[in-house]
Amino acid sequence: MSQPQPHPERPAGPADRARPTQAVILAGGRGTRLGDLTNTRPKPMVECHGKPFLEYIVCLLRDEGFDRVLMLLGYLPDVIQQHFGDGSRWGVRIDYSITSPDDLTWQRLHAAIDLIDPYFLLLYCDNYWPMRFEPMWTQFEAAGLPAMVTVYRNTDNYSRDNVRVAADGRVAAFDRTRTMTGLRGVEIGYAVVDKAVLNLHPADSPAMFEDAVYPTLSARGELLAYLTDHRYYSVGSLERLPVTEKFFSNPATVFLDRDGVINRRPARGEYVRHPGEFEWLPGSLAALKTLADAGHHIVIVTNQAGVAREVMTGEELSALHHWMETEILRAGGRIDGIYCCTHAWDDGCSCRKPNPGLLFQAQHDFNVDLRRAVFIGDDDRDRGAAEAAGTAFELVTVDRSLADIVAALPAGASLVTA
Repeated sequence: MSQPQPHPERPAGPADRARPTQAVILAGGRGTRLGDLTNTRPKPMVECHGKPFLEYIVCLLRDEGFDRVLMLLGYLPDVIQQHFGDGSRWGVRIDYSITSPDDLTWQRLHAAIDLIDPYFLLLYCDNYWPMRFEPMWTQFEAAGLPAMVTVYRNTDNYSRDNVRVAADGRVAAFDRTRTMTGLRGVEIGYAVVDKAVLNLHPADSPAMFEDAVYPTLSARGELLAYLTDHRYYSVGSLERLPVTEKFFSNPATVFLDRDGVINRRPARGEYVRHPGEFEWLPGSLAALKTLADAGHHIVIVTNQAGVAREVMTGEELSALHHWMETEILRAGGRIDGIYCCTHAWDDGCSCRKPNPGLLFQAQHDFNVDLRRAVFIGDDDRDRGAAEAAGTAFELVTVDRSLADIVAALPAGASLVTA
């Protein structure tokens, strides 16, 4: 196996803020919280849906334009090296730096400092988050700060909070012990880092990278937060493994708007209130059957402000959807979930499209991967919700129906290509 060559040092500055193509993965710990699972393999090599967890991370990085990966190893490094080799099988170059299993992450980074680019993406080996890097880099570039961490908003109390993000989008406090009051959000790695921050703390100090860097930067107002509502998935503890397995084994998801995609859209300001007013669009029932036969999750997301406007009741809307689902089942199709925003146009909610709240509700409920999903809608509000959620979008028009979109697929093919 070829040895990695140091990258030439360059002074960091505005001219160097080119989009990074190197990812650095902290993967050296013993993983003791996983018990016997890590007796013969390091934590990131625990399998999920037939593949080592770390392989999903490497594939994600490749797909997002990272062509070099530096793995900082410690515990049972041969297991990782023998599996990944030089990375060519996955279309990337993988280099390794190996230190003691008992070294902390600050020590691991400094041991490999000559191999690290001026700007890089820093990840934990036990967290997977369906990253879309281009919007992250755009936000980082615009801010001009030395580091940006990804923060899960944690509105569903999925984990324990360890950060507080100010209104200006900067991290106001970081506490790895999670004991500080007023915390809201979880730092999950996926950090864009200026290599210069590695000078903030003595190089030989036994410390965690987060403790050495984040409190200092946050106190200076120099730590940016990239906020996300998409859950992250982990092999960091035994209790996380079942939901992580489910996430990776889930089929791809198709989100559908209702009015204008499945049924004929009523006139502006009017609403479909009962089955007698519901008119199926040509071919929509057959298209739903095709999607179900292909094994997709199928989820409807629809704005229904008629409830807030008292044009219809919530009970009437539920009854209509129960009838609709029955008809779809009778035609051989299936709907896995229906998510409705019943707020008024100006209520300021997070769920009314073009806001992505309904998509994230479904993501949390089903543990689906929004990166492996597509939203089929018929207007700019649908497109806006898809873009905000990081989901592909297909537009229904008068000349291109749901039936046309599905019929264009090869037999048995998935609508989702991500």
